[in-house]
Amino acid sequence: MAHGQGVGVCLAATSPLVFCQPTTLCNLDCAYCYLPERTTARRMTVEVAAAVAAAVSGWSRLHPVRVLWHGGEPLATGLEHFSALLDKFGPGRPHPVRHAVQTNATLIDDAWCEMLAERGVEVTVSIDGPGADNAQRPDRSGRSSTGRTLAGIGRLRAHGIPFGGIAVVSDPTPVAAERLYGFVRDLGVRALGVNLAEHKGAHRRPGPRAGAADFWAALAGAWRADPAVPIRDFDQAFGYLRDELAGTAESRAGRPFSPLPLITWDGDVVPLSPDLAGFSSPRHGPFTAGNLRDAPLDTLLARAPDLPWVREALDGITNCRTTCDHFAYCRGGQAANKYFETGRLDTTVTDHCNSSKIQLMEGLLRHARPDHRPHSQDPPGTQGPGPQP
Repeated sequence: MAHGQGVGVCLAATSPLVFCQPTTLCNLDCAYCYLPERTTARRMTVEVAAAVAAAVSGWSRLHPVRVLWHGGEPLATGLEHFSALLDKFGPGRPHPVRHAVQTNATLIDDAWCEMLAERGVEVTVSIDGPGADNAQRPDRSGRSSTGRTLAGIGRLRAHGIPFGGIAVVSDPTPVAAERLYGFVRDLGVRALGVNLAEHKGAHRRPGPRAGAADFWAALAGAWRADPAVPIRDFDQAFGYLRDELAGTAESRAGRPFSPLPLITWDGDVVPLSPDLAGFSSPRHGPFTAGNLRDAPLDTLLARAPDLPWVREALDGITNCRTTCDHFAYCRGGQAANKYFETGRLDTTVTDHCNSSKIQLMEGLLRHARPDHRPHSQDPPGTQGPGPQP
């Protein structure tokens, strides 16, 4: 079931994942944060939540749907208000509508744990590693947040609530990779996602990143030595490699694109590339497809491919498909990375796709080569960047 297209690119009519922004406020002041309104306390109304619930309940007839509450800091909306938002969602039909929250865990206490466990809300905690590796996540007074995050994790563990981890890595070195993996393994993280700090939104990181393949290779080595924690980024790469071996990579490349919409606190709908929420283009205006006050989510998504900025983003995916050998793997990247790095949505290669996709694959493939040696045994001058597209 799909609608609309750029040249050769179809946007699916529904999505297995919907992002919701319960509040714009965050109680931390991370150095790499890209969000534009994180110092302002604006909360999603229950009416907006009800409008989202009406759409995803219908989608759950077709496939499972997960609602990811993503801020700001979602728990900054308050326990009572967050519960009221969840109340607007039924169980789904016939598939259950699942809920997940991405949090810095500093606000988690026993009451939060009881609610999360009762509602079956999946939890992912943002923490970048031990000691100085987490130093770019201070609170608004400049104080370290690490102790409070670890305390929140301790409450989750005490209540038997499994949790995933998201780490943002600003200095991707082999030593940092090994340190990160050992840290999350010892924390009991059930799965890890790794984001290299990006040039995106309010955060400006100068220049392309060299040597990311060394980081990914070291992370793969640590994981292979003790595969206790699944790594999201490797699972995605292995999925592509399985398709290549099975001869189905071409069909993978041709699947309709899930829009992955984000619903902002006030009901604006960002139909694709959620990190564009809250931003505007001088050429296109706000990166939205409209507001839930004016039309249902299904209608706004159906109209999205007619919007100039969405057409430009779909053209960017088409351009990737026709020019990049890695398309079946990354399927065109994210429009937000293209826009914040280049000012356009229809470009192709970005620093993000090079460091987080191409060099990631290079790092993984080092372990598949017969002559592979651990990074510490590589002779000087052999740890260069991965291949360019």
